[in-house]
Amino acid sequence: MRYLVSVIHDSGTSATPDEMAAISAFNERLDAGGHRVFAGGLGSPSTATVIDNRGGEALFTDGPFIESKEYLAGFWIMEAPDLDVALKLAAEGSKACNRKVEVRPFQ
Repeated sequence: MRYLVSVIHDSGTSATPDEMAAISAFNERLDAGGHRVFAGGLGSPSTATVIDNRGGEALFTDGPFIESKEYLAGFWIMEAPDLDVALKLAAEGSKACNRKVEVRPFQ
């Protein structure tokens, strides 16, 4: 089963060199275990564009979908046999990146 592990951040600072090294080491462990499908970091919320094309014309708005202290800073898509394994891996990822994470299964 696949899981989305969202990295939640609450400041405008980027990962420190030590955090980047820990994230790289964690990604290597995910690769070695066959768990990493894809991972990526995201630009700050100020770089976002929201598009609403539910009406007759697409509306483009600069900035995040919602104003919040916390935001999505990156993510992993992981393959795990069950939720328990996904949660264990996510806990390791949280420690590596020094941020909270949220785990959600794909439907």
